[in-house]
Amino acid sequence: MGVKKVLLILAFLGFLYLDGLPLCTASVVHNYTYVLKETNFTRLCSTKSMLTVDGQFPGPVLRVQKGDTAFVTVQNNGKYGVTIHWHGVKQPRNPWSDGPENITQCPIKPGKKFTYEVVFSNEEGTLWWHAHSDWSRATVHGAIVISPKNGTSYPFPKPYAEEVIILAEWYKGDVKEIIDEATATGADPNVSDAFTLNGQPGYPNNCSIATTYRLRVIQGKTYLLRLIHAGMNEEMFFAIAHHKLTVVAQDASYLKPINTSYVMISPGQTMDILVTANQSPSHYYIAARPFFDSNAPYDNSTTTAILQYVGNYTPPSSPSFPTLPKITSKSAADNFTTRLRALASKDHPISVPTGVDERIFITVSVNQLTCDKAVCGGPNNSILAASLNNISFSTPKIDILQAYYRNLSNVYESNFPNRPPFIFNFTGDSNDNLLLPSTGTKAKIIEYGKRVEIVFQGTSIGNPENHPMHLHGFSFYLLGTGYGNFNKTTSPKTYNLIDPPEVNTFGVPKSGWATIRFVANNPGVWYMHCHLERHASWGMNTVIIVKNGTTSATSIRPPPANLPTCS
Repeated sequence: MGVKKVLLILAFLGFLYLDGLPLCTASVVHNYTYVLKETNFTRLCSTKSMLTVDGQFPGPVLRVQKGDTAFVTVQNNGKYGVTIHWHGVKQPRNPWSDGPENITQCPIKPGKKFTYEVVFSNEEGTLWWHAHSDWSRATVHGAIVISPKNGTSYPFPKPYAEEVIILAEWYKGDVKEIIDEATATGADPNVSDAFTLNGQPGYPNNCSIATTYRLRVIQGKTYLLRLIHAGMNEEMFFAIAHHKLTVVAQDASYLKPINTSYVMISPGQTMDILVTANQSPSHYYIAARPFFDSNAPYDNSTTTAILQYVGNYTPPSSPSFPTLPKITSKSAADNFTTRLRALASKDHPISVPTGVDERIFITVSVNQLTCDKAVCGGPNNSILAASLNNISFSTPKIDILQAYYRNLSNVYESNFPNRPPFIFNFTGDSNDNLLLPSTGTKAKIIEYGKRVEIVFQGTSIGNPENHPMHLHGFSFYLLGTGYGNFNKTTSPKTYNLIDPPEVNTFGVPKSGWATIRFVANNPGVWYMHCHLERHASWGMNTVIIVKNGTTSATSIRPPPANLPTCS
């Protein structure tokens, strides 16, 4: 990674008073260069070439402070077009650098480059960046570490050290070929061959023990683990043998501390976790394996690393292994996720909208399309699909942001519905007549400043499972979740309006519902999709367009001069 020396600039002329003394506030501009290129890696006893940033897996860490700006020039020396998304970064008024392919930009072609302007605002903690083209994010991803501004601190004692921990998936095959073949046949794509922890599968995977990632710690010290789930298609349980975890943040927003023996984390989510090395000096396994309660195919393997104490002692022949919940334990997943509460302190306040101007109800389903050739790979000779409000999203050839900004026609329709086309027993009826969705490129248009509530309703159609949903351009409040069908009278009575977690990715429970609320104060075109990659590939996506406000300060910024061209 080429990282130029940062240039300190005044972000605005203003003063904060600390103990009666004026403190000039400033932000920093960072300049990075990321080079996309094919690199050989050996895992699970075999070697393959795969797309990386700077030859690294995981990719480099992007480090900033709260409120900074990073210019990241991405040089594509790979074999196909790619974009990069800055997951969880709100990018105020700047959707041009958000990154999803053919939503806010066309891909960076091989041999070309594009400079992203990544604008940080109130995010603080851990986020991540990843490719947003087909399945290339399997190998193209890395951490974003956002430290507190100078003169401020964490809302907990400063840890002795910090460590990034990235969970990912390893495919022996070429991930682009895997999804291209699945798309061509309509079949379910191959599951991964292993999970990785900081790039290594670890025990008990073949040819992996010697290369297991090791986190070295000093007895008595406390460490901040920045945990990122960059995996493709499975939620994960994570634990460290004989060590308690204290979760203090999720998705770069602080939480009331949660003391636990394990966490459940979904693809796309991040967590900040404090761990104190308070055990006898030894080696202890760090382990992660799926949470999965669907009938769909999945990778049921385990990935490990080793928490290794520094010092003179005889290491064990077999390190202690943590007690992880059963793969299908819905109760274990719920017992963790229902404990998440925003810190909601004086220094880290929240502002939950108490009223609602726009109510949207969205069904989330796995579907099937009619085969358009002699033989298809889905169930009963069908094409596997997925939908929101029974619309399976079709990605256009020209990016929607450009079409919206320049008033181009025949790219998208602005009529994504506020309700599904028909009402049924969503979590009880799996009639085959419900399997077939419509297809289209439909966006939901929202007026600037509106208070928006979206209820996501899981269905029993196809293979139901948990769906981690992600909305670009916003953090929002997760007011509540429940099982069964959402009831507009009784379900809102369970909402947490006091200290709901502020997140950018959240789980819609299998055969259940989840409600989020936010203010539409970020004008632009923003992608909303399931972060299970196979579901996103099948069409479990849509676009939210927030219209401009009444001033230039509440309107989309003009496009950069070097946007990649569409072809």
